[in-house]
Amino acid sequence: MKNQDDHLNHAIIEFYEKLSSWEMAVVKDNGFSLPQVHTVEILGLNGPMRMKELAEKIGVTTGTLTVQIDKMVKAGLVLRRAHETDRRSILVELTDAGQVMFEEHDELHMQLTADLTVNFNDEERSQMLDFFKRINNEF
Repeated sequence: MKNQDDHLNHAIIEFYEKLSSWEMAVVKDNGFSLPQVHTVEILGLNGPMRMKELAEKIGVTTGTLTVQIDKMVKAGLVLRRAHETDRRSILVELTDAGQVMFEEHDELHMQLTADLTVNFNDEERSQMLDFFKRINNEF
């Protein structure tokens, strides 16, 4: 018989797999890769970021990120600019087209959240938010 930790573990894995499948289905027809969409999400939520900070948030090396950002610059989603106070740093920021992509994708996430929590009351939503914040702080 499985204990509660086993059930929780499998529930987390199942949620991750379902969310990943949903995410892949959402981005598959837009011509961009999932890492590119995630980069747009991070920049849309955080604003312009240094390459090193962005690479850390995404979980890749700056070399890997450089290749990805090159493609995104060519696609018109982001641009690079010199940091105002640190000449050694390059900031990456969304273009207008990148901002539109972020807003459209964020709206899909908002709809998913609404769909998943439609039967939750305000207290349950608040608890879920607290749980996710605590979980995210562990990373």
